[in-house]
Amino acid sequence: MARYSFRLPDIGEGIAEAEIVAWHVKVGERVEEDAQLADMMTDKATVEMESPVSGVVVEIAGEVGDLISIGSTLAVIETDEEVAEEETPAEEAAEEEIEAETPGAEEATPVKAEVAAPTPAPAPAPASAPEPAPASAKAEADRPVLASPAVRARAKDLGVDLAQVQAEGDRIRHADLDAYLRYSAGQGYLAPGTPRARADEPVKVIGMRRKIAENMAASKRAIPHFTYVEEMDVTALEAMRADLNANRGQRPKLTMLPFLIVAICRTIPDFPMINARYDDESGVVTRHGAVHLGMATQTDAGLMVPVIRDAQDKNVWQLAAEITRLAEAARTGKAKPAELSGGTLTITSLGPLGGIATTPVINRPEVAIIGPNKIVERPVFAKNALGGDDIRRAKLMNLSISCDHRVVDGWDAASFVQALKKLVETPVLLFAD
Repeated sequence: MARYSFRLPDIGEGIAEAEIVAWHVKVGERVEEDAQLADMMTDKATVEMESPVSGVVVEIAGEVGDLISIGSTLAVIETDEEVAEEETPAEEAAEEEIEAETPGAEEATPVKAEVAAPTPAPAPAPASAPEPAPASAKAEADRPVLASPAVRARAKDLGVDLAQVQAEGDRIRHADLDAYLRYSAGQGYLAPGTPRARADEPVKVIGMRRKIAENMAASKRAIPHFTYVEEMDVTALEAMRADLNANRGQRPKLTMLPFLIVAICRTIPDFPMINARYDDESGVVTRHGAVHLGMATQTDAGLMVPVIRDAQDKNVWQLAAEITRLAEAARTGKAKPAELSGGTLTITSLGPLGGIATTPVINRPEVAIIGPNKIVERPVFAKNALGGDDIRRAKLMNLSISCDHRVVDGWDAASFVQALKKLVETPVLLFAD
């Protein structure tokens, strides 16, 4: 029998450590070669660790949520055969240094500890007999409880002992019972059938949730956000979308999102500061020519942002297909690291859930994030051919944009949204050369 130490391998360029997000084995369990040991999360993706040998797991490095450095032992496996383990030069040097600094056994001076003799504990005092209850208390307990049949029936339904209820007058009334219930609720009493509050549940912040927390906190600390919101009339755009869906054939169904992405990509060239990334350390803003659009996607593991590459080169049908593909990959955990990084601008849509407006947090180091909100139908006033006012039904949608005020001024953000609004409210322009 031999022990094999499985060290966490280099799982990405520039990655110094990874977080344990799931164990697939326990100490004492047998694991086969190539079977999953654990899932490790880096800044970019979750990576599955597979066992290079067969054997019994005798040690694991830590619990879910712990950070493990690259090259350190993740698990120790007791194998049936001798398995050679290679030591890195750094490990060999460390061992030599430890040996050089360790004093010999003859240099160690034993220390004799003096242990005081235990002091015998004093004998317990004899328990005194309980004192008889005063006659007045006994009389009080034996006194009959006065209450009406209605109060008695209510107390019985609530499971309340009327002997515990203090009366304001000569008998217990509903008001006295109510006062008792209010007091008892503060002491933890609940009547039968009353729903109880769930016990507090500590939930360790690990994996994707911890990455989201760290990224969002860093974004709010480093970026001075401001948000601009505008209302857009999407009546004509919604009519166009319905017509295209009715005649789509085998092509994917169109949502509002592909049209908004086309509008964004057509507007960006006139506002290059929106599609940019800011390097805090070097103080350099990079204006990107291509639009690599991050798409905020909710998954069971938390919020992920797969990236639509070169969104400016895709039509609405291609965008619809790519949106579906990336969203499915993110939700099933199959998105590749390259599909989850490199965005230049992000769009986040909570419209299907409702909400009048949002103030989204920027996906650092990007400098802007766009958030379409829900579509509502409302009456609006419009001028008719004779110059009078007509009232018509319109579909309206608020669109939010949060920007990094170090890079984008309020005037620029508002101008960008107004140009975007023109395309959205006149959708034929989306398909014009």
